[in-house]
Order: sequence, then structure tokens, then C-alpha cells
Amino acid sequence: MPDETTSSPQITPDHYPANAPPEPISAEKLALKRRYPTSFDLRARAKRRLPNFAFEYIDGGAGAADTGINRNWAALDAVEMLPRYGNVIAPPPTDIELFGQPYSAPIGIAPIGGPGTGFPGAETYFARAAQAAKIPYTLGMLSAITIEQAAQIAPDVLWLQLYRFARNEHKIGLDLVRRAGDAGVKVLMLTCDTPVRTTRPRETKSGIVNPFKLTNRLRMDALSSLPWFLSLMRNGIPRFVNLRPYMDTDPSMEAAAKFMRTEGGGAFTWDEIARYRDHWNGPMVLKGVMHPDDAERVVSLGLDGMVVTNHGGRQIDALPASVDVLPSIAAAVGEKSTIILDSGIRSGVDVARALALGADVALSGKAFLWSLGALGGRGPEHMIDLFKDDLAATLGQLGCLAPAELRTVKTRHPGAYTADEL
Repeated sequence: MPDETTSSPQITPDHYPANAPPEPISAEKLALKRRYPTSFDLRARAKRRLPNFAFEYIDGGAGAADTGINRNWAALDAVEMLPRYGNVIAPPPTDIELFGQPYSAPIGIAPIGGPGTGFPGAETYFARAAQAAKIPYTLGMLSAITIEQAAQIAPDVLWLQLYRFARNEHKIGLDLVRRAGDAGVKVLMLTCDTPVRTTRPRETKSGIVNPFKLTNRLRMDALSSLPWFLSLMRNGIPRFVNLRPYMDTDPSMEAAAKFMRTEGGGAFTWDEIARYRDHWNGPMVLKGVMHPDDAERVVSLGLDGMVVTNHGGRQIDALPASVDVLPSIAAAVGEKSTIILDSGIRSGVDVARALALGADVALSGKAFLWSLGALGGRGPEHMIDLFKDDLAATLGQLGCLAPAELRTVKTRHPGAYTADEL
């Protein structure tokens, strides 16, 4: 990190075109920003509008008190960034490049399993908003639209998250890789942070059972929410349709859960990761890295990046906050790999914190789910606007002319893991 005598970046015409007028904003967008200026305002409205089981599914985590979720938030809130003034006169641009592709901001929509439980049609709404805004969207493997459908909606920004299907020499998993390549998926994300499924008490108390079953209790709960029910009527009952070619029955959520138990399960081993690397020609990242030694292993296998995440506090509530292990991983492999931070990201300030500590991009899941619960199909677009506006303002307040310059910002990070602790 540069010392405090490092000179400030120079202003160039590219940053501030002469007499550039501000981008126009519609009355509707302006009203939304005034009424819902933060992700937590959207969360509050989502709680009022969604069926109880749907809100508990998107909002809850592992453990009795959402300790992991709260630890992620508290750790991010504790990170301080020291500003340098005198060189920013307008909100800077937020554009970045990842894996050779341009994106409008270093924020993306995280992979979410079965988001249609939270709001039917979620994947379609996410894909449309991400394509329009040119930010990454990672389609979860357990989605209600196929890889091919998602690629038609979001051809420029689609990433794919892949779970492990190990039976029959990975026949299903490798066919999914083939389909992703044929569809034009930009980045393949292998998942290693769900070796086993754990209990999520809030889901259980709301009536959600594992394997999932649409009980009478859930049906009655669904009828209590007109926005959720109308979206269900428009988009249909969620089914894990990516699995349809491999199942003998209709891929309902209940049937797909049983199929996953027999055909899939567990986390990718290092040998399997190397095998999938050989079958995928594009950028590949591993989701679930929390230790520098594992990060080094990812690089040694030829992967292009990694997602530093504790699965959003939804698998086990005893893990460190993702942001607290980020600096040690960035120190180990930051010059050799693209680092993505996931878990706890709620605002543009959080995105800036992630980049200042060594990430190249951040992903958010809950904030986008809250936006759907609050505003329906227009919610993700609004949430992207909030992220980008907040990030641009944060860049300006810190004295940065672009997201990459956040690496020069002095930080104070009390929760960071030290080398001795690792």
C-alpha cells in the first residue's frame, strides 16, 4: 500500500467531459429513490408484502440468531476508509472490466438457490435488470429458468453457478458445462461452500421443510400476499428446470430435491476442480474460499478467480465474516487472481470497502431479494441504481476517480485476520 506522501491522481478530461449534462432521471425513479433510499428500506417493505415463509427464506440464516449474517454486517460496518480531498469535482464513473468483459460497476447479483421461493419469476427479473445495467448476474443452478433462457435474456452478463453431480463420472455436471459453453455463459462458478446442508431455523419455523414440499400451510401463507401470488400466476410454480433433461419426472422443487440427494451432493474436490477446468474454455472461479492456502491452490489449478464467502451466513454461523479474511487472501493471490467478495454487501459503501481491501468486484444476494419483495419486477433495477449511485458518491468522498483507485485508500480494519492467526 502506498505511503501517505503518494501524490493524488490527476484529473483527466475522460473523467469529467466538458459541459456534460447530468443524466436525466424519470419521475418514477426519483420517487423510488426518495421513498426507498437504502436496501434496508426495501427490506422493511418486503417483510410487509411477502408471505411469511418467503421472507424467512430470503432473510434468514443458519443458527438460532442469524449470528453469521449479523457478523458479516458488523464486520463491514467496522471498516473505516480515510479520504483524500482536492481532486474530485463530480461523482466519478463506476465502470470496470472483469475477465476481459466491460461492466458498468463492480457489483453483481450473487447466485441464489431457488429464489422463486422468495418471489416467483426472480431469475427473469434479475437477468433483465442485470443485462440492462450491464452488471454480472450469476444464475444459480437450482433456478426456474434454464441456462439457455437466461442467456437469451442476459447474453452479455450471464455467469453460471454449478453444484456437484458426481455420479456416473460427472455425466450431468459435465453436460451442464457443455450447455453453458453453447449458451455463451461468460464465467463458470464451481461451488465448494455447501458440502452438507445445515439447519436454517427461521425457514423451519415458517413451515419450509427439507426436502421442500408445498404444504397446505405454505399455500395458505402464499394467499396472504397479493403481490407474491400474482407473480406466481404470471410466472408459474417454480421448478428447477435445468435438471429436466436428466430427470424422469417433472422437476418440481420437491422432486428435484430428491434427485439432488441421489445424483449430487457434497463439495467439489480439488481433483474434480482440475477436471472441470480442463472441460471449460472460459473464465472459471471457485466459490467458497476462506483461507489463503486454499486461494493459492485455486491459482495453482489454473482457475481465473475465486469468491471469498461464508455463504452469507446461511450454512453455519460460526465462520468468520467474509470481509475479515479478504485482506489475507488478497495479499496471497491478489496479483495472480480475480477476487470476488460475497456475503453481507448492502450498499455502495460496502462495495467500496471490499475493493479497498483487495477485492475486484462484490456480489450481493439479499439486497436484490429484498428489492423483489418490496417492488416486484422493478426492484432489481432500483437496487442496481442504489448501488451505483452510492458507490459513485463514495468514490468522490474518498478522493478516487475510478473504482481501481480504492486500492490506494488507507483503511482501518479491526476484525481482519492476521498472518499469525492463519
